[in-house]
Amino acid sequence: MYLELIGHGHPLKIKTLFTIKSLGSLLGTHTCLLYICVFIYFWSQLSMLNVFLLVSKIVRGSFLLMKETLRYLAGTAGPSGYGSNSTAEQVTQDFACFVSPNLTAIITGATSGIGVETARVLAKRGVRLVIPARDLKKAAEVKETIQKETPKAEIMIFETDLSCFASVKRFSSDFLALGLPLNILINNAGIFSQNLEFSEDKIEMTFATNYLGHFLLTELLIEKMVETAEVTGIQGRIINLSSVIHSWVKRDSFCFNQMLNPKNYNGTRAYAQSKLANILHAKEMARQLKARNARVTINAVHPGIVKTGIIRAHKGLITDSLFFIASKLLKSTSQGASTTCYVALSPQTEGVSGKYFADCNESSCSALACDESEAQKLWKHTRALINRRVYHPPA
Repeated sequence: MYLELIGHGHPLKIKTLFTIKSLGSLLGTHTCLLYICVFIYFWSQLSMLNVFLLVSKIVRGSFLLMKETLRYLAGTAGPSGYGSNSTAEQVTQDFACFVSPNLTAIITGATSGIGVETARVLAKRGVRLVIPARDLKKAAEVKETIQKETPKAEIMIFETDLSCFASVKRFSSDFLALGLPLNILINNAGIFSQNLEFSEDKIEMTFATNYLGHFLLTELLIEKMVETAEVTGIQGRIINLSSVIHSWVKRDSFCFNQMLNPKNYNGTRAYAQSKLANILHAKEMARQLKARNARVTINAVHPGIVKTGIIRAHKGLITDSLFFIASKLLKSTSQGASTTCYVALSPQTEGVSGKYFADCNESSCSALACDESEAQKLWKHTRALINRRVYHPPA
């Protein structure tokens, strides 16, 4: 059996033949328990309540796990007033009157998945959109769809390949030449590659796209964001899309040179490493921005496990009924985009930086993701690479 999961609009196929512990670390405790319960519910005659009680006895820390699961299913609001059931429209509607006029946002990966929904909702709230996209046709279709709903939406499209340093540099130069302000940068784009592929710069494709491209993009645009904040008095905000799967990465496997050119490639591991790198990037950059008293924040978000459909395979093991039940436990695209939109526009996140958000609330990430020395080490390695490849390329 395979479950199709996404971090932010891109399918991640993972065999579900994990131990409970492994699945829990990958999906988060509540999602792990949901799948276990669904499986037992289908193959037994027990009621769903009895299934929950049975599984809670099996899993260590059952009371806390059950509480988290029921809270997730009910969409119980956290301290922010929002929860897992909140949609992007809902969270932005509540504070629409507080959104400053004439904001400009760059959103990568806005041609599919929750990137499209993020762009649609921000445009609806009056934000000017700049969309760097590899597929101009898809970007044009997204623009047309958004403008049908919001005719006055201002949307600009640039051809950009985030896996290519030269392309990212060209986009940044073209954008800066427009002389526009930049208030929000949403590093949303990402890929999952089952097979080992390399970028134009001869770097493993997942790491190049999900992390390195966004690192360079942020570096090239950060001064414009600092300047915009100083001139307008409106705090700039950067959001890095991550995933709960970052917690699956072990310290001894998080090696910079190995991530650039892995010897034994595993698509899931590569994806998880890139998502961990995005959190560490946010942590270290938040520290640096605070040190210079810049009015720009940066945070990482986990959008949740979003409903994109489930591949029907191994029918002897699983049936359509189970797929149907499982699909009801996943987030919709609008729910998946809610945390990004919340962090980008909410007055509640004013001044909050270097944090990790899930379900529109601050959340905890792995110990490795919170390691300041690891964040600084990754930053230094990345800066050295960017310096060699972008600013001083070999003749």
